[in-house]
Amino acid sequence: MYQTKGTHIVRVSDTTNNSIDLSSCHRIDSELALNYNQVSLEAGDVIIATVGSWLPNYSSVVGKVVKVPKEAEGALLNQNAVRLRTNDSRLIGQKFLYYLLKNNGFLYYIAFTATGSANQASITLKDIFNFEFELPDFPEQQAIASILSAIDDKIENNLAMNKTLENMAMALYKHWFVDFGPFQEGEFIGSELGEIPEGWEVVKLEQLVEIKYGKDHKKLGSGNIPVYGSGGIMRYVDSFLYDQESVLIPRKGTLSNIFLVNEPFWSVDTMFYTKMKKENILKYTFHLLKTLKLADMDVGSAVPSLTTKLLNFLDVILPNQNVLIEFEQQVTEYYEQIWANTNENQTLTKLRDTLLPKLISGEVRLKEFQKEITTTL
Repeated sequence: MYQTKGTHIVRVSDTTNNSIDLSSCHRIDSELALNYNQVSLEAGDVIIATVGSWLPNYSSVVGKVVKVPKEAEGALLNQNAVRLRTNDSRLIGQKFLYYLLKNNGFLYYIAFTATGSANQASITLKDIFNFEFELPDFPEQQAIASILSAIDDKIENNLAMNKTLENMAMALYKHWFVDFGPFQEGEFIGSELGEIPEGWEVVKLEQLVEIKYGKDHKKLGSGNIPVYGSGGIMRYVDSFLYDQESVLIPRKGTLSNIFLVNEPFWSVDTMFYTKMKKENILKYTFHLLKTLKLADMDVGSAVPSLTTKLLNFLDVILPNQNVLIEFEQQVTEYYEQIWANTNENQTLTKLRDTLLPKLISGEVRLKEFQKEITTTL
C-alpha cells in the first residue's frame, strides 16, 4: 500500500517539537488519498496527539501540539491524533489557537486528564473540548499571535539555513570519504571495506571514540544546559554531564538522530555521548556515523535499540592525519555558522517560552517586552 511517491501520511511519530517532518512520512497513491479528504490537512491546522507518553517525555507526550506547515498541506492525518480548526475565525484566530494550546496550561491540563498505563497515556476529543481558558479580545489575539509567529519564523529560517549547511558538509564528506574524489589519482590498497587510499586504514570505532552512557535528568533543576534525547533538546538544566565537543548517538528510539554538540550538555539515559580518542576526528566521526544507517543495526524487540558492543566493534575507515586536518578545517566554517544559528534559536526559544504563558494569561502586555523583542528579532 505504501509507496515512494504520492500523498504523505502523517503519524504522531512524524511530528517534531512544533511541526511535521515529511521525510519520515509514509506515502500512498494520490488517487487513493482522495477517499480520505475528511482527514486532509491544511497549512495552519493544529494537530494534537491523543496517544503518547507521560510527562516529562516531551518529544512523545500525550497532548503534544504541532502546527501543519505549508509543505504538509494536503497530507493525511493518521490515527492517534486529531486536527483542530476554528469554527469562527472572528472569535478566535487559528494562529492564536495554536499558541493557546502550546501553553503549559494546556499541557498540564492534559497530564491530569489523561488515562492509561505506566507506559502509554491517552485522551479523547471530549477531554480537549473541556479545556477552559480566558479568551482575549480579537485584536489582542492577533497581536500575540503575530509576535510569537515572528519568533517562530526566525527559528525556522535558522533551522532551514542549518539544514543547507549540514547538507553542504555531508556532500563534502561523501565526495572525500565515500567516492574518494580528491584521491583518485593516488594508489589504493585492499581492505575489509574494499579499496581505500594508500596510507589509510580500517579500524574499530572504539579506536576513535569512547562511548559513554547518558544519565537520568529528572532530578536536575532548571538552567541553561541543554538536555539531549533522541528527538533533540528536551529541556535546559543547571548541571552538565560533559563539557567538551561530542557526537551524541541514540541508544533507544530514533536511532538515526545523531547530534554534534560543541557546548556543555546533559544526555539522557537513552542517549550515548562520545569522548574523542584522537585529534581532528570530531566532525569526521559525526558524518561517518550519519552514513552508517544505524537504524538498520537495531537489536531491540519492541523499542529500537543499540549497544556499546555493537558500536565499538564497527569497522570504519580512518584517513591519514593530514586529510583529517584538512577536512576539519573546511567544514568548520559551516559548523561555526550552524552553532551561531543554534545559539540564536536557543535565545529565541527562551524568549518565546517566557512570553507565551504571560501573554496568554494576560499577566503582561506586548509593550512591556517590546524592546527585548525588537532587539532579538
